[in-house]
Amino acid sequence: MATRIDKEPCREAYNLVRDDTSGISWVTFRYDGSVIVPGEQGSSYGEFVNTCSDDIRQYAYVRFTTGDAMSKRVKFALITWIGENVSGLQRAKIGTDKTLVKDVVQNFAKELVITEHKDLDEDYIRGELKKAGGANYDAQTE
Repeated sequence: MATRIDKEPCREAYNLVRDDTSGISWVTFRYDGSVIVPGEQGSSYGEFVNTCSDDIRQYAYVRFTTGDAMSKRVKFALITWIGENVSGLQRAKIGTDKTLVKDVVQNFAKELVITEHKDLDEDYIRGELKKAGGANYDAQTE
């Protein structure tokens, strides 16, 4: 059966993360059978990391505040999590299914595919977003 996405609920979850006043900084998009639906959401990156178990595949839209001494800005990451116990067939479908998610999640600075818990490290993700952000006025201190 072909995968589809429940667009309106997913769009509402996506907009919560983008909304500066919502307090929601991440949302997951999970599989419910062959339908991608909004999953969990929260305000702490650590809460998101706890949703990434070895037996699931999911997408996440995560908000970070980044920047340097001259400016702070909000950046978004689209993270594809593939647990180590996910079957080969499910892994293979991730690429094509991600296009459905990108129909809803359209604004992000960095896209990451992560399969190991160590790569979910918040400092690593922030570093990737900082690199994608362009000018870095803290460069002289690094």
